[in-house]
Amino acid sequence: MALSPNLRGSLFMAVATAGFTINDAITKVVSSEMNFGQVMLVRGVFAIALIAALALHQGAMRSFRTLLIKPVALRVIGEVGGTVSYLAAISHLPLANISAILQALPLLVTLGAALAFGEPVGWRRWLAIIAGFVGVLIIVRPGAEGFNQFSLFALISVIFCALRDLATRQIPAQIPSLFVTFLTTVTVTTTGAVMLVPLGGWTPPSVSALGLLAMAAVLVLIGYQCVIMALRTGDISAVAPFRYLALLWAMLLGYLVFGDVPDAMMILGASIIVLSGLYAFYREHKRKRPVAAGASGLPPDGL
Repeated sequence: MALSPNLRGSLFMAVATAGFTINDAITKVVSSEMNFGQVMLVRGVFAIALIAALALHQGAMRSFRTLLIKPVALRVIGEVGGTVSYLAAISHLPLANISAILQALPLLVTLGAALAFGEPVGWRRWLAIIAGFVGVLIIVRPGAEGFNQFSLFALISVIFCALRDLATRQIPAQIPSLFVTFLTTVTVTTTGAVMLVPLGGWTPPSVSALGLLAMAAVLVLIGYQCVIMALRTGDISAVAPFRYLALLWAMLLGYLVFGDVPDAMMILGASIIVLSGLYAFYREHKRKRPVAAGASGLPPDGL
């Protein structure tokens, strides 16, 4: 039986979120062996080789002067800042917690679009945004006994990712997205090399660590391509909510790989964020203004 476009798009999104979440789990495992600057460098080298080959094959290569175009530069800055803060957080937070905080990204993009571009946002979506941020506070628990200061890095990462997504909307259509991805990956990898010494220097990686990071690079690239196919195959309003599967993957992998069991406050906060995001998607679909649904919703992994 032939699958409908929306169902195919949803399956692509499910595969994408699984790929990104497995990549996060691999990164968390490898971070016990090397600092995150080295993780950025080694994984980036593998990713650059894969993306460069794909870009050359598709004729997507352009001049490096593209970095001087303001939206491209802002996107790269957002990705670099998001990657650094995300990797700083992922080493010290359960996968489910950081994934739940990241789910607030579409809501923050809606807020940013309203403030930066004057996008009309009705009172219902404002309430959804406020509710989503309340959910984040429940997970982070500032000032409470369960507070983890690395949650702040996760929040900073979400802010940088919002900058990335808002800037991406302003990139001229004639610049291939694959080349923007290549520029971003090169910059993130270079940042990892620069941070290597301040973070403790080079640690000779094991063969297993190299293999895992190579796999992580492949998974991120697969995830990136699946997101593109998902959004091109199905309606954004139908496909975008399946990004929240990332939270389920994170809870499952966190339990199976690291033995993490989400507590009641984390589940409550995550539920509020997801429900707020789904309601924002619903309102945007009804008003035909896909702001949050058009956000990438992706973790900052240099892609």
